[in-house]
Amino acid sequence: MKIYKYIATGLGTGYSPIAPGTVGSILGLIITFLVSLIFNNLNFSQSLILTLNSVAIIFVMLIGVLSINKVHKVWIHDSPKIVIDEIVGVWIAVFAIPFKWQYYFCGLVLFRFFDIVKPLFIKRIDRMKGDWSVMLDDVLAGIYANILLQILIYSFPNIL
Repeated sequence: MKIYKYIATGLGTGYSPIAPGTVGSILGLIITFLVSLIFNNLNFSQSLILTLNSVAIIFVMLIGVLSINKVHKVWIHDSPKIVIDEIVGVWIAVFAIPFKWQYYFCGLVLFRFFDIVKPLFIKRIDRMKGDWSVMLDDVLAGIYANILLQILIYSFPNIL
């Protein structure tokens, strides 16, 4: 059970007494930024970087849902301590975004906005009571954030 709690809490960031979702999202952004930095420094092609990120997102999402399932046996549904979904969501928010810290920071802000406000179908998914719903509302928030960020970057390149 200990490993599942470790994963579900985003290496323990979910235990933060203040804003555990935001702390988990920041960890996710740092991990994503460092992975991208390493891949870029190794001169990996963009298509390889996108492929590796896609595989990693899917892997972490699946391991995350398994961990959520296990901790739901001892914690309430969608406990604030569960932040693996925020890590996946923010990773999706910056997926295929040009590698600039400003863009990654904007991705974090947009993701947190969509995750907190829960517009459109996010709230509907959040109200479901399954293990997957805990993950999928953040996946959708990440998708919304990514779409808006892509639009902003390519429509207003000099603003960010």
